[in-house]
Amino acid sequence: MSNLRRVLERQQREDEKIRRRRAEEDCELDEEEEEFVLAVGTLNQSRQHHHRRALNVDRHKHFQDKNLMEDYCIPNSLYTVSYFRERYRMQPHLFQKIMHDVCNYDTYFIQKYNALEVLGLLPKQKLTATLRLLASGVICRLGG
Repeated sequence: MSNLRRVLERQQREDEKIRRRRAEEDCELDEEEEEFVLAVGTLNQSRQHHHRRALNVDRHKHFQDKNLMEDYCIPNSLYTVSYFRERYRMQPHLFQKIMHDVCNYDTYFIQKYNALEVLGLLPKQKLTATLRLLASGVICRLGG
């Protein structure tokens, strides 16, 4: 009987060691899992912060058109006709004719209200941007 008792006691000790080792491993796994969860949470917070949409900024488009007109297009403008020619590579009256013809051809160039009921860009601003794109060759690359 004593042999049987020793075998049972040894088996109980071994079982107890195995339980302790598993408990320690479970504790280590729980700590690793907790660290992982914290790391993922931190990463998600940084990604949410990074992808947050910026607030709309009022860029005062109506003032930009007024400045464009005052700088180049009115009789007592800030810059002379030679400056206009340097910037647009054409005479002011040709620019006005192109703008008139383009506005009659395509409704995109007419000033309209957007979804927020705010007036969009004026025809002179749109035409200026279009001429810059044409001059740099961007529109040609987009089409072909």
